[in-house]
Amino acid sequence: MENAQVRGFSGRLVSMANTELTLTAGAGHSAPNSRLDCDVGDVTPVIPWSGPTGWRTTPPVLLARRFGGAGDTDAAFSMVELMVVLLVLGVLLAIAVPTFLGTQNAADDRSAQSNLNTTLTDAKTQFENNGQTYFINGVQDSAGFATSLTAAQLGLGFKAGSTGTAISQGSSGVLSSISVSVSADGNGLVLAAYSVPGNCFYVVDNAQALSGSTASVAPYAGTTAVTNTWTVAPVGTIGLPTAAGTSYIEVKGDTTKTDCNAYSPTTSGSPAAIKSQTAGFPG
Repeated sequence: MENAQVRGFSGRLVSMANTELTLTAGAGHSAPNSRLDCDVGDVTPVIPWSGPTGWRTTPPVLLARRFGGAGDTDAAFSMVELMVVLLVLGVLLAIAVPTFLGTQNAADDRSAQSNLNTTLTDAKTQFENNGQTYFINGVQDSAGFATSLTAAQLGLGFKAGSTGTAISQGSSGVLSSISVSVSADGNGLVLAAYSVPGNCFYVVDNAQALSGSTASVAPYAGTTAVTNTWTVAPVGTIGLPTAAGTSYIEVKGDTTKTDCNAYSPTTSGSPAAIKSQTAGFPG
């Protein structure tokens, strides 16, 4: 390129060596005492000019920086600047990630609890419609009762609890899948839902105090009794409440999904803890 444009004057390109441009002013032009801009190909420099306001014979030497060139000190961050940025990002992530995960886990727990409360409302309607019993057609039929709940809540999945060791055999596994079990006398109902953080929630609804023969068999005949205080849960089955009324139980910190089963509620031991209360789920 022979010609170059410099703000305030025009001239002819005399030479270009590396990043130095030598321009001569055209006739009748003078360079102002200010910053000069020029554009030569991929060179777009901003050039401080503090020479005389008029020149005719001696051309100025204009220093131009090519992007990415050795003279371009403003084209990239220094190593110190990059390290500071990375340090700040690391601190922000250390604060934000646990907060985000904690919020997400709490939301999953609330969803599981809400699903159980909604299911309990529908179950009580079924109880009244069936003549104040959780039996289906006069017999203990957890699978049949789960089917009747599906008709009322199409957005949730229901399955009969069992003694199997797979999620497909009656365990909840996810918060939208409810494990269902009816007591041997039709007066009790157990519901279970698993939350992603590793918490299993149970609702036990007993229309009346269960008799000894009913309390001594599944789903109530576990070895670990639950109380209204947090207790480290040993490995084994859970003894669900048999008194009249509704109990809300949480098993916290048990990541074994197959433990969350309405027919055979189980814990895998420490660090799992368990608590029961009658006025909503434990906090």
